[in-house]
Amino acid sequence: MKTNLSGVPETTLWPLHNRASEAARPDGCIRDEKCLEIYRTIDYDYVRSFGRAEPSHGVRSQLFDARLRAFLHEHPDAVIVNLGEGLETQRFRIDAPQALWLSIDLPEAMAVRERFIQPDAQHRHIAVSALDSAWFDAVPPGRAVFISAQGLLMYFKEEQVAALMQAMAARFPGAILMFDYLSRALSRRSLSARGWMKTRHYRTPPMPWGIDRDQLAPTLSRWIGQPVEVHNVTFLFPRGPLRWLIPWLEKTPLGNKMPGLCWLRLPETA
Repeated sequence: MKTNLSGVPETTLWPLHNRASEAARPDGCIRDEKCLEIYRTIDYDYVRSFGRAEPSHGVRSQLFDARLRAFLHEHPDAVIVNLGEGLETQRFRIDAPQALWLSIDLPEAMAVRERFIQPDAQHRHIAVSALDSAWFDAVPPGRAVFISAQGLLMYFKEEQVAALMQAMAARFPGAILMFDYLSRALSRRSLSARGWMKTRHYRTPPMPWGIDRDQLAPTLSRWIGQPVEVHNVTFLFPRGPLRWLIPWLEKTPLGNKMPGLCWLRLPETA
């Protein structure tokens, strides 16, 4: 099946490529048959665009899954909001019969998602930008909320990220927010004249928002207007040198200059 994705929506195929590689391995860090089904159905030269598959996005999904499972253990009827979900297949990896899932993405990305994944009463699709607060109204009141943004926020400008954080904090006090982020150095690279060439055939879209790890808590606290505690989540690779190198680097000054993943609880009163 061909796709007509380009720009930021096309980037949904990059993590699909890497997640499928992990899901296909006997020693992979995730089990995900739906991911493999989608990956094998789409007619796209993944290797030409993104290069040889590697574990990073499988690890990222595994870490989001672990935090969400812990949250659902405490709040089985929670509302799970996946911003910019693309072709992520988390709902097929997690058993949450009482939860409400909201998938938020641009109309062109949602159209591709719905070729493979159909919404229903428990799994709703909302075809708007994550920056459009129209999706807020789909979250029923009185339920715990988990908001995730995988591979999304770096594609927005800093002022857009700040406005989204402020709006979510005001509307969903006490919600868990989990996201990954790009370092300032990688953001600058994506904005340079040459750009970030993933391969010689694929230039990533510009990624205007980058932040260093030690600036997360003060920056988000300033945006939200209250102190927030930001919890770092270490990328634990399943094999190879990165399995020990990443945890070691995070303990050095270089740790603040690396891309990463974190979560926080939005203040109870904004």
